[in-house]
Amino acid sequence: MSDIDIEAIKTSLDSEIEEAGTLAQLEELRIKYLGRKGIIAQLTSVIPTLPQEERRAFGQQVNDLKNKINSLLQDKQKTISSVPDKETSGPRIDMGMPGIVQDLGYLHPLTKVSEQICAIFTSMGFRVVEGPEIETEYNNFTGLNIPLEHPSRDAFDTFYLKTARASGEHLLLRSHTSPVQVRVMKSTRPPLAVVVPGRVYRPDAVDASHSFMFQQVEGLVVDKNIRFSDLKGVLEVFAKRVFGPDIKMRFRPHFFPFTEPSAEVDISCIICKGKGCSVCGRKGWLEILGAGMVHPSVFKAAGYDTVKYSGFAFGMGVERIAMLKYGIGDIRLFFENDLRFLRQF
Repeated sequence: MSDIDIEAIKTSLDSEIEEAGTLAQLEELRIKYLGRKGIIAQLTSVIPTLPQEERRAFGQQVNDLKNKINSLLQDKQKTISSVPDKETSGPRIDMGMPGIVQDLGYLHPLTKVSEQICAIFTSMGFRVVEGPEIETEYNNFTGLNIPLEHPSRDAFDTFYLKTARASGEHLLLRSHTSPVQVRVMKSTRPPLAVVVPGRVYRPDAVDASHSFMFQQVEGLVVDKNIRFSDLKGVLEVFAKRVFGPDIKMRFRPHFFPFTEPSAEVDISCIICKGKGCSVCGRKGWLEILGAGMVHPSVFKAAGYDTVKYSGFAFGMGVERIAMLKYGIGDIRLFFENDLRFLRQF
């Protein structure tokens, strides 16, 4: 092995170790000599090619060289580590001191309530669907039996956009999640049961109980022989899972263009148990949502057979449910990003 001069390697090693001044440079040397493709690995790979009588002596030389490299690297590492770095020569870090705990993220209370509502309905066989927040007049109004002269279609009650479709139809920020009902019925044949969460927009003045943006959860069921009693049963399961098994419910006649008959749904006050208090206005009841049987005109617009199919729909404000569930008196608290408030949930 006259072509491999181990003594020359040792001389080069001594020089390179002496010149190394940082841990990074020392690591480069370690890789050069001891790495998977380093000098020691190359020398070791030569051993099987040597004559039998030379292998033992050469292998011993390679092993001695490897031990020397390790020793020199360790000594140099101690020397470098003991010299303060100019950039890090400030106060030493006490590794025994407790660390600073990173705050984990929290789900917003409205997100938690919305997910809880959807989970309750999916456990009853509903599927969750979503739709765009920019809608057409047809999906937001016409397809839901809301006539052109209805007050909600006025520019003072809806956020219309300056852009329009190629057909000239106005676009708007949806004022409820009901347009997704239209989209689902156009693309799906009965039977169907869907629940629709999402943000909606109305130009309301912001106060303790109103906001120009809020969240809703909408529900729709269509099949043969769907009755009002089915609606009552589904909503009773929902209300008792959210507010507790002891609450009572009542349905008050109401009017919505897209349902007939329609009803406002109340629960007994969760604070006073129906006896009357300041929260329920001394009435003993709290309104939680609106509901009703789907209007035949909505089915006709979707191309459904109004004789063969029937269905029900309901809609609720997530903020309303959250305020009642947690006893929150001002809707603005949800949007002010005050961590003292949000961390309670």
